[in-house]
Amino acid sequence: MTERADFDAQAMAERVGASMYAEDAASQALGLNVDAMGPGYARIVMTVRADMLNSLKICQGGLITTLADAAFAYACNSHNELTLAAGITVDFVAPAREGDVLSAAANEVSQSGRTGIYDVVVTNQNGETIALLRGRSHRMKDRKTLPTEKDTDADAGNS
Repeated sequence: MTERADFDAQAMAERVGASMYAEDAASQALGLNVDAMGPGYARIVMTVRADMLNSLKICQGGLITTLADAAFAYACNSHNELTLAAGITVDFVAPAREGDVLSAAANEVSQSGRTGIYDVVVTNQNGETIALLRGRSHRMKDRKTLPTEKDTDADAGNS
């Protein structure tokens, strides 16, 4: 890629992330924050609160999965191609405790046709691995995550 194309792809990924987060009530309610976006990449951060603990006083696995799934979703859509999860697998490696700051970093591994594979690593503030997620995505044909000026102009001509 050229330097300009790299810049444009990065700028688009950041726009997609900001737009998605503005509409992402679930992530906002859980205190998830978009820490970084790039083409095929997203990092989402969450601080483990007391109300996120299970009876063993560790972070409930579903909430760790939600954090990883959010990073997966943002990374999938970073190219501004409307993309949905088709499947995930999660492995829990270590417990997360109240006050831990968890970071889920999602990376695009493969994109072929409308199918993508993404790996997400969830770590705590000490860099210790908490969970691993592998996600399979499906891109919707000819649909953008957020409309571009070109898409908006075309829609205006159809009204």
